[in-house]
Amino acid sequence: MATIKDVARLAGVGLGTASRVISGKGSVSQATVDKVRKAIEELEFRPSHAARSLLSGSSQMIGVYIPYLSGTFYTPILQSIYTALREAGLNMVVAFGVGDGDARNQAIDGLNFLIERGSDGLIVMSNAMEDEDFTALGPFQSKVVVINQDFPSISEQCFTVDHDAGGRLAARTLLELGHRKIAVIAGRAAAPDNLQRIAGFKAELEAAGVDTRKMWMADGEFTPEGGLACAEKLLQSGEEFTAVFCANDEMAVGALSMFQKAGVQIPGQVSVLGYDDTHSAEFTAPQLTSVHIPWSEMTMNGLNYLLNQCYDLKRPVVREYQLHVAQRASVAAVAGKTK
Repeated sequence: MATIKDVARLAGVGLGTASRVISGKGSVSQATVDKVRKAIEELEFRPSHAARSLLSGSSQMIGVYIPYLSGTFYTPILQSIYTALREAGLNMVVAFGVGDGDARNQAIDGLNFLIERGSDGLIVMSNAMEDEDFTALGPFQSKVVVINQDFPSISEQCFTVDHDAGGRLAARTLLELGHRKIAVIAGRAAAPDNLQRIAGFKAELEAAGVDTRKMWMADGEFTPEGGLACAEKLLQSGEEFTAVFCANDEMAVGALSMFQKAGVQIPGQVSVLGYDDTHSAEFTAPQLTSVHIPWSEMTMNGLNYLLNQCYDLKRPVVREYQLHVAQRASVAAVAGKTK
């Protein structure tokens, strides 16, 4: 396989001159450019990724950090990022939380790993980090975007939605169908986006006269296992309820599984409402009604912003996103009630 040294030798130029022609940077006469390009064609020279990085001063690679690599939530997000990057002639490296540290330290380690691997910029999906963690990145801070979280120090680089509004939308959906005895399967109590959606949900119920202090609610992990465990506790509590709001679709999948196991008819006896409207919502039994969060749109706009910063592009960036409820079969009016 030909190298850049071979190209320089055949063209009769120095290595530095060949490098400038290939990278497109620096002043080189047209005659010299023609000689180098002719040598490239004759040798069928294709610079390796490492060589291109050295020539351009850029790795042409974007790093992505996610908290964990499991379930159905992150896979389509990673796929959409990878597809968009490959279409732009770029690549992706992924890191996720590992080790014995807490979620915050795992995220910090993950970002440092991605920077050390030469990433030109970073997409971060973590609600465990603090403002000071981004400040600690120094000049590299300007090459970071955050999805689904808002940090005051880098607010222009954050792409998220109004989760309070999402929670209110979930509550209105159930209230309009006559539900007032509602249980909540929430995510991790420390997660800011979870706190926002639950706060909005409770505020909307309270505005409708529902005493949320008496409402059954449990926190769990944002996983099917977490939803299943919470649903089991709910059934064992003896609480009377006609609907359950789950803080994400994966928890809702676990809850549906437990209710099916217990012989609870969905939505005949209990309605189940999810949040996120992930791909899996269409394949549950019954299909899951869910608050649609435009994850792909949000992520792609964050990616566009990052590519503009890293490669001086002019891609369009939108920051306002519409929420709605994807109506499916898991939610119905309370028996005897009509909308």
